[in-house]
Amino acid sequence: MQQADLERIQAWFAAYLNGYLDLDPEGLKNIRLKEEHTAKVVAVMEQLAVGERLTASETCLACTVALLHDVGRFPQYRRWRTFRDSESDNHARLGLEVIRQQLVLHQLSPDEQLLIEEAIRFHNQLNLPSQFKSPTDRYIRLIRDADKLDIWRVFDEYFRQPPAERASAVGLGLPDRPDEITPDCLAALLAGEVVRLETVRVLNDFILLQLSWAYDLNVPTAFLLLQQRGYLSKLAALLPAVDGLNEAVDRAVRHVSLMAG
Repeated sequence: MQQADLERIQAWFAAYLNGYLDLDPEGLKNIRLKEEHTAKVVAVMEQLAVGERLTASETCLACTVALLHDVGRFPQYRRWRTFRDSESDNHARLGLEVIRQQLVLHQLSPDEQLLIEEAIRFHNQLNLPSQFKSPTDRYIRLIRDADKLDIWRVFDEYFRQPPAERASAVGLGLPDRPDEITPDCLAALLAGEVVRLETVRVLNDFILLQLSWAYDLNVPTAFLLLQQRGYLSKLAALLPAVDGLNEAVDRAVRHVSLMAG
């Protein structure tokens, strides 16, 4: 894949996004949130590409995945006014529909199309399958890491904003009960497991879920970026003092430090 291919897809994305700028102020705030998220994920992907020593062609492909990974969020929000897949539709599947209907990848080789589509299809799944159609899962793992690194940023900024300025869809409609934590969510984090979204009941649980992503990163550069940015400590500071929480967070931080090298 060449730089010209990436630039063509960037131009398509900009034109596609313009079709979603006619929403009401609250809707536009959420669309702009995803626009910024996409740009930031591309920027993180560029950093991962350098750290993992991707070639120029591989970097273009990886950045295309980053640019398109959440394209399904825009029709999802317009139709359902939520970013919660369980209350609407799988945004990865919606994104693939858009990409195919609009022939976004038609100028690329079949192998490149497969790599990009599989990376988008699996970027949001809790567990990856044991086999893939494409010859490498490199791009799947890179986009999962890049996506998480920016979602941590989104939540860090979300909680530092006054409530009136927050994009409403970020919290997935979860109730904000500052003193509540669901025991199953904390138990998963203590065990070094990824918290399952279906066990999340309140906003604090969603913070625990994001802390647990420390155990679901893939490449060394992603662990290093997480360590440098300090997101785990920032998010943990938002949670109430409950038995076992400090231990769970300390384990996650040590894991990141070990994997960062």
